[in-house]
Amino acid sequence: MENLRCQCGHSNPLGTKLCESCGRSLTDKEQNSKLVDMRYEGTARRSQTYNRSIIDKIWNFFSSVKVGVSIIVILLVAAAIGTILPQQAFVPANTEATIKAYYADTYGSVGRVYHFLGFHDLYSSYWFIALVGMLAISLVIASLDRFVPLYKSLKNQRVLRHPSFMDKQRIYAEGPGAEDTLQKVEAKLKELKYKVRTDKNGLLAEKGRFSRWGPYVNHIGLIIFLAGVMLRMIPGFYVDETLWIREGETRAIPEVPGYSLENVKFALETYTGEGEEARFGEALGRVGTVAKNYQTDIVLYQAPKDSLPGATDNLEVVKEYSIRVNQPLKFDGYAMYQMDYKLNELKTMTFTLTDQETEESLGELTIDLIDPDKKYELKNGSTVELLGYYPNFSGFENGEPQTASPLPDNPGFLVEMTTPATPEGETSFITIQNTIEPFGTNQYKLAFQSAEMRNVSGLTVRKDKTLPILGLGGLIFMIGVAQGMYFNHRRFWLQQTDSGDILLAGHTNKNWFGLKKDLEQISVYASLPAYSDQQEDTEKEGELKS
Repeated sequence: MENLRCQCGHSNPLGTKLCESCGRSLTDKEQNSKLVDMRYEGTARRSQTYNRSIIDKIWNFFSSVKVGVSIIVILLVAAAIGTILPQQAFVPANTEATIKAYYADTYGSVGRVYHFLGFHDLYSSYWFIALVGMLAISLVIASLDRFVPLYKSLKNQRVLRHPSFMDKQRIYAEGPGAEDTLQKVEAKLKELKYKVRTDKNGLLAEKGRFSRWGPYVNHIGLIIFLAGVMLRMIPGFYVDETLWIREGETRAIPEVPGYSLENVKFALETYTGEGEEARFGEALGRVGTVAKNYQTDIVLYQAPKDSLPGATDNLEVVKEYSIRVNQPLKFDGYAMYQMDYKLNELKTMTFTLTDQETEESLGELTIDLIDPDKKYELKNGSTVELLGYYPNFSGFENGEPQTASPLPDNPGFLVEMTTPATPEGETSFITIQNTIEPFGTNQYKLAFQSAEMRNVSGLTVRKDKTLPILGLGGLIFMIGVAQGMYFNHRRFWLQQTDSGDILLAGHTNKNWFGLKKDLEQISVYASLPAYSDQQEDTEKEGELKS
């Protein structure tokens, strides 16, 4: 595509509004306007020049500020919707194995749709991460589309500009001057910390150019921050998992390869309201039991390098530790926090096989409620076979027993009892409070004898390698905010004609009051002609006409 040639002879890239050399207006819109658009120095931006290939169209789409703002709005709306129902991480522990059913059962069709759309785990959903990626792409393309031409334009600024460029600046003055006006102006501007360049009978002074890069520094900070967010999707960068572990149990730590944890003992200490705690007596009487401390005494193991994932054989002791609230176990970049607990969970239940008439016992069996056996051998060849086990029995549906969760909160057992007197077997359904004999009255029954309890500790394992990246992004973003908010780019162009007249133009990207204050000092020192604020003059004319 052909370049635009200015009357001064300079060849400008297609899309340029103001000549890069002399500053003349190159478009009808700029020629007819009273003030020139100095936002990007009138430079050519790719998004406003090319729109032919698919690459051009993609570039133009993502370079649009409206598109970027729209993506941000969508992300904010999605984040708001994600707070309506609890996120997966905050779903009660006894529903972890049935997370989909939890939302459907608890919230009905709304919960079903909520889970289907991924709002239950919003910040890890692929569509949310895709939106974050699109926002990052938008920031990169929008920044490049504006930064590169603006940087080239400011770097290659010419001292001498065409009078039409000068008289279309907001601050403009024209009038007679003395022979030493340029020298006085230059001296005063240097005193005010301006960088001054001269060429023949012209002068260009500027300061605070670095403030123009504030928005782009913001974008760099945001891009780094978003990169940190997206890195959380890569295994090894971010771990936030919950581990429920029972006393006496050894389990592999989720998302931590090669490490296992043994819960030796869980301890809970509460305020008693006695002795030194007597001052809390009134409050304790009002609110009830309050935890003073709860901790898990653990042993951390590491498996040999050649062992299978999750294996708990041949483990080597790494550390013994007591995990308390705000006193996590730290190892190999991970941290394990004490977050929750559950007291008195059923561990085993003991029954006796008894004749209902004579109460004669044929033996005792103990059922492990976490990993029950299928068959139990008793006296005289008697057996009890476990036909079905329902850890948290919730009732019958179409005649079939149901369980609400895999945790043994209300265990139910479907058993077949075989004895020498009943070789064909008898069937019973047993719960803690009831026994059902579906095929008529049985001769034998399983009589409950005792139960063993144990505590369960709720731990959270965390690892976050993205925190330094997020912190760096936030720091750079705040530097950009300060750079763009508290500083401004001020410029003066001054030219003296052959007849001795002075042409003066001034521009700043913000804080026109500060620019005028500097100009007043220069005017007094060098006796410059009175300037006018052409934007204010235009507004006053409009008010008078109306």
